[in-house]
Amino acid sequence: MRNQSELKQALVDSLRSIWEDDGFALHDNERSNRLRTEILRRLVGLVMTDDERAADLGLPEGCRVREMAKIIAPEQLQCGKHVWIGENAIIDASGGLSIGDHTTVASSVFVWSHTSSLSNLMFENQPGNAYIRRAPTRIGSGTFIGGPSVVYPGVSIGDRVLVLPMSVVTRDVPDKVVVAGAPARVIREIDERWLSEEVSRLRQGRAWR
Repeated sequence: MRNQSELKQALVDSLRSIWEDDGFALHDNERSNRLRTEILRRLVGLVMTDDERAADLGLPEGCRVREMAKIIAPEQLQCGKHVWIGENAIIDASGGLSIGDHTTVASSVFVWSHTSSLSNLMFENQPGNAYIRRAPTRIGSGTFIGGPSVVYPGVSIGDRVLVLPMSVVTRDVPDKVVVAGAPARVIREIDERWLSEEVSRLRQGRAWR
């Protein structure tokens, strides 16, 4: 049985073999080089903690981004404080995206601000084609989006909203409601009485309802 040093050296040798293989080819063009830089940054981010990763992305105080989350066009993201983004979430800010304070985008949530579906229907699925639609998406403050869920481009989700898991949000959502389903619909309002009751249930160790 090999010791730790031998095992680690074997791994390095395997990586070197892949790197030096002529079949491992890289493209030298603007798109590939730009994407490769983004990929390497995400790879390095795997050794960061969630708050370090958020700071590296330029997000405000108290934000946390879990491993394997992907933010597309982070320069277009307007993010509030104390935002939590879960594992495997995709946050697309290419068409403009704002997220309010104290909001959670949970694991495996996809938030979109662009769609290329028309590109496929028109048989024009090349990068940068004329059929890509972009629309600003907004998620308010004090909002929780449970995963897995999908938020469509151009949708506005209000403040103090609960989006239950497995939801597909295709249209605007007002403040202080719970939504669920595909497409998502309002299933109840959130008022101070309900919030007080839920806090009481939490302190009593009772289940959320």
